[in-house]
Amino acid sequence: MYKFKSRAAADLIMLEPNGRQILQILGRSDEAAQRQGILLPEQMPAAIVALEAAIRAEAEQREQLIAQAQAEGRPAPRFEGIALRQRALPFIEMIKRCQQADREIVWGV
Repeated sequence: MYKFKSRAAADLIMLEPNGRQILQILGRSDEAAQRQGILLPEQMPAAIVALEAAIRAEAEQREQLIAQAQAEGRPAPRFEGIALRQRALPFIEMIKRCQQADREIVWGV
């Protein structure tokens, strides 16, 4: 489990695979950075852009798969799990609050 904490927002808890995915999108792909880290206010605008881009990319990929299936006369595919959008939006909101308050977000501490 990941617990993202800040003095400017309530704690945000994510299951390990979801938290790891979010951190990978933010460029925190090595194990040490995923275990423990900090997102500084000056890094937050880029983090929001990266998360929003990943959300758009996933949505476009799903739309393409649906369109392809329809074009081939197959039923639309069923996607397992929750979309990145649903997992990432609470984190984006946390980032925005922390950025406005000029406070960092930490995890693993």
